Amino acid sequence: MDQDMVMRARVQLLSANRRVVGGTEGLRIYRLLTQVEPEVYGSKLAYVLVEASASPLVRELPGQRLALLDEAVAVASALDVANPYRAKVLAKAFAARRELVAVLRDPAAAPTAPRRRTGWTSSTPAAGR
Repeated sequence: MDQDMVMRARVQLLSANRRVVGGTEGLRIYRLLTQVEPEVYGSKLAYVLVEASASPLVRELPGQRLALLDEAVAVASALDVANPYRAKVLAKAFAARRELVAVLRDPAAAPTAPRRRTGWTSSTPAAGR
């Protein structure tokens, strides 16, 4: 692992001044840092993957959306059962995947109203833990 890349990713997290960095920047950062410290950054990566699957960038790309959700499930499943965020991110990833698969099987099953983005509650994975 390139330690300069790891250090840059950590600096970007600190400079972002947010609990969880989203979007493509968050995906890049958390994918890298999860390789180094999976128990610290894995829950955030799974969260950002689920959010990315609902992004307008992939709305019309069901294969890409499914790949993001499969990755989220895999990352969340790999977390230690003692990880306090494992159950929540795993449930969120499974639910999003089930919803997408149901829509792919039966487009009429798609929700009529857009999903409300409520975010995480106070148990959001803390930045830098």
